[in-house]
Amino acid sequence: MVSGKIAKEKAYSLVVIGAGPAGMAAALRAHELGINDILIIERDSYPGGILPQCIHSGFGIKIFNEELTGPQYCQIFIDKLKKSPVKYLLNTMALKINYSGKGYLNGGAGDAGSAGLLSIVIAGRSFGFGEIKAKSIILALGCRERTRHQILIPGSRPAGIFTAGLVQRMVNINGYLPGREIVILGSGDIGLIMARRLTLEGCRVKGVFELMPFSTGLMRNIAQCLDDWKIPLYLSHTVTNIVGEKRLEAVEVCRVDDNLIPIKKTSRKIRADTLLLSVGLICENELSKTCGILIDSFTGGPVVDENFQTSVGGIFCCGNSIFVYDLVDNVTEDGYRAAESAANYIKGKRLDDKFIGVVPSENIAYVVPQKVSGMCDVTFKIRVKRPLRDAFIDFTEIGFKKKIRYANPGELIFIDVPKESFNKLKEAEIKNKMKKAGKYPKIRVSLIKELKKEE
Repeated sequence: MVSGKIAKEKAYSLVVIGAGPAGMAAALRAHELGINDILIIERDSYPGGILPQCIHSGFGIKIFNEELTGPQYCQIFIDKLKKSPVKYLLNTMALKINYSGKGYLNGGAGDAGSAGLLSIVIAGRSFGFGEIKAKSIILALGCRERTRHQILIPGSRPAGIFTAGLVQRMVNINGYLPGREIVILGSGDIGLIMARRLTLEGCRVKGVFELMPFSTGLMRNIAQCLDDWKIPLYLSHTVTNIVGEKRLEAVEVCRVDDNLIPIKKTSRKIRADTLLLSVGLICENELSKTCGILIDSFTGGPVVDENFQTSVGGIFCCGNSIFVYDLVDNVTEDGYRAAESAANYIKGKRLDDKFIGVVPSENIAYVVPQKVSGMCDVTFKIRVKRPLRDAFIDFTEIGFKKKIRYANPGELIFIDVPKESFNKLKEAEIKNKMKKAGKYPKIRVSLIKELKKEE
């Protein structure tokens, strides 16, 4: 499907790759800011990303001040998109991004002077291969599920083993049930939601088994999807074997010790014809790597600054492409902010290119953005490694602390740090360290227990 007349060799001001909630929001906001030559590239046959299969409620409370289902939420943006001059290509893959020049985090200017150096190789069902040139690109690629092979479950390979998101699509869009006797491995939010969904369809969910000693999903989903339906949650448990040849017959589960090693004497067999895997999501970053974008080993997504710009000047990233969010409203807000930065870049406004590194430390899984200029207020998004009550998020080198009543790995923490806090890193020190390629002053972020009061 093509919206409007698309010239494959045309140069656009902005190309957005991905038509999910982040990509559509980014394109619409960029148009509002006066960028009129915008193209969206989407590999699926319809826009909306994952939302059309998310028929449960809970979306839109932050953005629209009302509770919506996933299809209702994305339809608002689809309707706006159709009324706008933004063009879009569906059933089209972005295969590679070509870039000639220096990424601004690696010494480049980081401003619109490098505009016109970007191009995207695409392949579409209706027109074959082509190349699209762009002054700026926003990556809104989303994420994908981890599979059985990535968590190394031993056993045979029978039918009946699915990722939770695949089953969500089967049930909510295609109208098929995966089976009747269900075991779920992992307490991610999609798995929790599908535990309730399959129960409503008459299936028997025998339990949710989580490797860690805490749930990795939102607390509201634990309450609404498991507790309300009396579905048991087994923490510190994992699946150790698959039983069955043509079709899954049973799974073996074990408790694990503090080192996450299965305790063999606790092994038991549970009869089931279906195993759902809800064992985490991974940022889509293959396209990002094609032009040398720096990838964060903690998030799995591109390294970005407070402007959502990646290590390649003119390429911005938003939503689940950077890291996996809990709520779609926050993904949409990312799209808005990335569009604002891209619009400034296209209009020739210089973006700050002197940066302070931000790295996760004690009890922190990751922190975004990973680079800041220190010249403006910054909202940091932080994921902790373990639950902790009455603790501090500590930005060590700048002496900034924020009290956290309850930190939970399943729920993202947002911390606003005012620009004045960065003054504690001397400007002279920043300039000296910037002279060394790729080395910056660093701020460590930790989750620590409340300190004793000084006597």
